[in-house]
Formats: sequence, C-alpha cells, structure tokens
Amino acid sequence: MLIGGFQSFTLSDYPGKPAAIIFTRGCNFKCPYCHNQHLLRMSEQHSPSMEEGVLGFMEKSTGMLEGLVVTGGEPTLQPDLMRFVSAIKALGFAVKLDTNGSNPQCLRELLDNNLIDYVAMDVKAPFSKYSQLCGIAVDTEAIRESVDVIVSSGKDHHFRTTVYPALLGEEDIQEITSSIPETSRYVIQKYRPVPEAA
Repeated sequence: MLIGGFQSFTLSDYPGKPAAIIFTRGCNFKCPYCHNQHLLRMSEQHSPSMEEGVLGFMEKSTGMLEGLVVTGGEPTLQPDLMRFVSAIKALGFAVKLDTNGSNPQCLRELLDNNLIDYVAMDVKAPFSKYSQLCGIAVDTEAIRESVDVIVSSGKDHHFRTTVYPALLGEEDIQEITSSIPETSRYVIQKYRPVPEAA
C-alpha cells in the first residue's frame, strides 16, 4: 500500500465510531479544488514500514478504536487494497472506504467479500459536467455503476458533493440530488479554500 499519511484518531470521519485514518497516494482525477494535492501522485518514496506501522498501531488499539477510514487520493487504485483491508478486518475493526466511484469492479469485489462496512462516495457533479469538475475525461457509466453497486450492497453508506462555487451552482446541486437514490443519505459539503502558506 502506498500510504501518504496517517491520523491516529477521529470522531468525525467514521459515523458513529472512533477510528483512525490512512491516506493513500495516487488519484485518477485532477479536481481543481482538491485539498489533498500532495497525495495525487503515486510517490516512489514508500516504505513497507509505514504499512507495518499502521497495522501495529491498530493491533495495539483494539478496545479503544472501532474502525479505520481508508481515504486518499483514491484508494481503489491500490493493487493490494484487498490484502490490506483483510488484515484490518482480521484484527476486528470495521472499515470505511472513501472513493470517487471510478472503479466499480473493485468496489463490488470489496463489498462481495465483506471487506468494507461503510462507503462514502463523492458525486462530483451532474454527469454532463463530470469531466469539467474532475479535470480529466471521466467514464460516467462507471460512476453510475458504482452508485448501483453501493446501494445494492445493503452496506451503510452516503454520497456527498463538495460545492465548488466556480463550477457548481444551485441547479447543478438539484440535478445531482435527483440522481441520488431516495433511500441513500446525501451530504452537501461547503468548499473551504486551502489556506496559503505564510
């Protein structure tokens, strides 16, 4: 696993559970408002000790933490994601995955094998504006498929949109809302500019 960051405790990122967070490296989107620009590239400066350190920390945190949030970057780009989350599950923790929904095959495999317990998926824009918001050509059919995979899994989940005012307006949000299944929770997040370095 290419892990670019680790946070040992959060009460706000996994609904209802005290958890830790790992931030994976690499993303296939280039959203202009991304807060994690430093994680976008698949860095070669990776040491296996980082993954070992996370697993060691989680093992010692049994009874204090209940879950691990796997975010990014885009975690489903990691070829050994299943192996890693299997190890976390074996320790008795719940796993929440944050994803952009571009890899429905990986999502289906994880869900079918009961390796993730909660999914938060970003719905970036109305499908007609997806590529504009993401900075690359996006296969919106894959995004639609991911929504279906998540909803049909029966797992806890929510969908969310960060409102970047320069590119998304009220009509766009209404269009996105209409595309989200009524049975799913939908969260609208306000864009917060990244503070400039002093």
